[in-house]
Amino acid sequence: MRSYSLFTILLLCLAILVVDIFAFYWLQSITKLITSIVLKNAIHITFWVFTIGLIISILMLKVRLDDIDPRRKQLLVSSLYGLTISSFIPKIIFVIVISVLFFTNFVFSDKESLLVIPLIGLFSGFLPFFVIAYGIFKSIYNFKVYHIKIKFNHLPKAFNGLRIVHISDLHLGSFNYRFHILNRAVSKINHLKPDVIFFTGDLVNNYAWELRGWTRVFRKLSATMGKYAVLGNHDYGDYSEWETKKEKQENFNGIKTFYKDNGFNLLLNQSDVIEKNTDKIAIIGVENWGNPPFKQYGDLQKAIANVETIPFKILLSHDPSHWSEEVIHDTNIALTLSGHTHGMQAAFQLKNKQWSPIKYKYKHWAGLYNNKVQYLHVNRGLGWLGFPGRLGMRPEITLIEIKTGD
Repeated sequence: MRSYSLFTILLLCLAILVVDIFAFYWLQSITKLITSIVLKNAIHITFWVFTIGLIISILMLKVRLDDIDPRRKQLLVSSLYGLTISSFIPKIIFVIVISVLFFTNFVFSDKESLLVIPLIGLFSGFLPFFVIAYGIFKSIYNFKVYHIKIKFNHLPKAFNGLRIVHISDLHLGSFNYRFHILNRAVSKINHLKPDVIFFTGDLVNNYAWELRGWTRVFRKLSATMGKYAVLGNHDYGDYSEWETKKEKQENFNGIKTFYKDNGFNLLLNQSDVIEKNTDKIAIIGVENWGNPPFKQYGDLQKAIANVETIPFKILLSHDPSHWSEEVIHDTNIALTLSGHTHGMQAAFQLKNKQWSPIKYKYKHWAGLYNNKVQYLHVNRGLGWLGFPGRLGMRPEITLIEIKTGD
């Protein structure tokens, strides 16, 4: 909540209050069907106690944000975020549905409308509430393995069938030291028997202290040919105020050291070569490259300089917008792996079709894309940030098998 002004927070609280006034107006059309005065009053009092309590909590957190311990701050902010979403959205839907039904009542008779419309309105509010609750308490850590196979005519034969596990956006601070949860994901990853593991950034929310204790989990990740990583926009400490540049640099160094201590090759505008039976493929990693307001630390030309002569290249770049901006028009990179979007942690998916509001910001936001013979995979993220849940957008572990063309 540090990034939002007091004025913005006040507008949010006003919006909550206005929506709740309308919601309470229509709620009374339902509670009037209740004969017990005690129960009716209890519902009304509970409604306003929750609303006023939420608004006061948001305001107090904003005012006292600087005085709260960073660990506790993250937990409080995400908890209030979840409460606000799980309350605000169902009430908006409830108000819209019941208002439309009452003012366009062409289906029910007056007598039926006294009972049926309030019940439909109530259902319209409870359904999104339960969907959001499911996303918070179940889907958020319901890890899903996606299996993708891609053929390349110029893939060296020695690497035919190479098994790549792609993960991204862990945001370890959001796990709040619940090591057993990520252990489940690590077990799934190791069960896939990867040759290489690629992690495409956002290890933390902002701070190196979020990494304390996670070595016991991270070191369990196993790949026969190596583990590689790049940094994401949250790994630079740009979203916090630091007393000195040295303090920010020490935080940054702590994050880089974590990768080294856990056997990951962190590529900072650098490249590496994997060799097998005299065949070679190049692994290229750029620092975060994004469109404003995200800072651009990435330098693709510097990263690719030492591997220009190697025909088959894989690029790790946190932000998928990099692919369309610099990769497909100016390089012969075969496969780019990205993350960053989280699929907005909310989407509608039906078989092979998917939709999320994030598509209006990012052209490439989840899954596999191609431009002729060049491919991009955007991982939906393994962790979460902000809203403590996932709606139709489960956390992702991707197994990519690359094969030689026919």
